[in-house]
Amino acid sequence: MVKQANENLPMPVFEKVRYGPWRLENMSPSQSVDESKDLQENFLGLKVIGSTTTHHQLSADLVEAGVLLMNIKQAYQDYPELVKNLVGKVIERQSERLAANNYDQFNTGFFLYIPANVQIEPVMQVTLNQIADGQGDFIARVLVYVGENSQVKLLQRMRTVGNHASKASVVVEVLAQRGSRLTYANIDGFGPHTSAYINRQADILANAKVDWINASFNDGNTITRLASHVDGEGSVSHAKVAAFSNRKQVQGFITEIQNTGRHSLGHIFQRGVILNSSALVFNGIGRIIKGAKGSDAQQESRVLMLSRRGRGEANPLLLIDENDVTAGHAASVGRVDEQQLYYLMSRGLPEKVARKLVIRGFIGEILSQMPTNRAQQDLIDAIERKLQYERV
Repeated sequence: MVKQANENLPMPVFEKVRYGPWRLENMSPSQSVDESKDLQENFLGLKVIGSTTTHHQLSADLVEAGVLLMNIKQAYQDYPELVKNLVGKVIERQSERLAANNYDQFNTGFFLYIPANVQIEPVMQVTLNQIADGQGDFIARVLVYVGENSQVKLLQRMRTVGNHASKASVVVEVLAQRGSRLTYANIDGFGPHTSAYINRQADILANAKVDWINASFNDGNTITRLASHVDGEGSVSHAKVAAFSNRKQVQGFITEIQNTGRHSLGHIFQRGVILNSSALVFNGIGRIIKGAKGSDAQQESRVLMLSRRGRGEANPLLLIDENDVTAGHAASVGRVDEQQLYYLMSRGLPEKVARKLVIRGFIGEILSQMPTNRAQQDLIDAIERKLQYERV
């Protein structure tokens, strides 16, 4: 009955992206487990493979302060009322079909709860690994609550273990309370045989700030929605996106910031690189609601074409219902700057190395914002891996 009810809900719309053949509405949760333990791991955070927690580490002072970090399944068992009161607050179950299916089927993910007035200095890290063994799909739910005046930097990685064809559904809800600060960095790395739906959204209250740093280095077809609702007066959100597509891959993005609070700020900054016969579409939306006086909505999307066979689009949209605001957008799709290449090659660099440096510089602002040196190196390694297929 639930499945039939969900079929009446609309599918999410990603302009200029035909994702119907991926059949993302038809998923079955994987039952695969991983019994290994990462005895060598030593970091503040959590690692989940499939639906199994293989690493969990919180310092004693954070536990004493009331910080919770755990597998979402464990959170439902240990704190059922707390989790049930928070899930669905940002992304309503009935908002669209894929979100509803995730709500009904998820069997992995994590829950992070930070009470009021807690300052976490080390970067908190979470890894979610998909097991692609042909036994089902990866359906993950992530719930992050940051209490009043609390602060944290969160680094999340997603990867694929195995080579079987599969699908992934990931829904992330962030609730940022008054005066809180959250930097949420993502490195998405699903494998070439995984088609993925990713939906990340945040509600940001007065004087709170949420900065997204989203690196999409998946190898399979992917649609991603990244949205901030800057609801409170003086609330702020920056959404920085880097995407790299290659071979015959298709990636579609909706990056949206909605200004509801007075004097709120929402800035979108996107960089995409295209190789081979792949396609990459950026749909940026800046929305200022009536009454959000003094708000600022800006967006900039750039796509770098490294192939004449690829398809790239940057589609900006501003929806402004208030007069006393600042808003603007910029978008471009173009090839590598030949003058930059010539300059680097004239200094003795081979063309291949020069192209790598140009690409690194192109996404440099996102790369530099990654919260750890290891994460920055991971992106550099991902660029190297993607460029292996440049001539394919």
